[in-house]
Amino acid sequence: MRMRKKRHGAERIAACSEYFITNQSEYNSFPAELEIGCGKGAFILGCAKRYPGRNFVAMEKISDVILLAAEKLKAENIQNVRLINADASRLQEFFPDGSVSRIYLNFSDPWPKKGYYKRRLTYRGFLEIYKKLLAPGGEIILKTDNEGLFDFSLEEFTASGFELFGLTRDLHASEYAADNIMTEYEKNFSEKGFKIHRVVARPTEKTENE
Repeated sequence: MRMRKKRHGAERIAACSEYFITNQSEYNSFPAELEIGCGKGAFILGCAKRYPGRNFVAMEKISDVILLAAEKLKAENIQNVRLINADASRLQEFFPDGSVSRIYLNFSDPWPKKGYYKRRLTYRGFLEIYKKLLAPGGEIILKTDNEGLFDFSLEEFTASGFELFGLTRDLHASEYAADNIMTEYEKNFSEKGFKIHRVVARPTEKTENE
């Protein structure tokens, strides 16, 4: 489905320009927690309000969508979030190695066609980039309603040297539900009875002999 262009989109983005960073030199509040594919911003707004002492960055490649996130942040005068309007393939243009404490992958595009698996944000090529960006003790938190993507991700995490924690195939009925912050997509689909899968992945710590 093609999205309609937002009216006066360029002007509206300009009005929220203080929230956007366009290169690595514009942001130095590390370590930061990063959401890749933030959509309309409900999750990152919830994180910022719950944890005002933490720094957050949200990345979204679709300009008309990230505009809505920016306007939400501005309306509530949120100061601990910055936004990046770019594709995840450009992550290293914005973050130095070891600068990210946590990466959130919430309901990423599953790219279901067999030939598109390298585009999935949990493909091992992306995981190697995340490893470089993560600070010691850093982690990735994945949430999805897509069982195929979840199973693929578990295999990719394991093959890429990540340890898995907190795995559940029904997040909202699990012990992790109380601390969960929902996205717009998650709220909609959970209300329809879809089960949400969730896992935490941490790079295996290397020993001195490795």
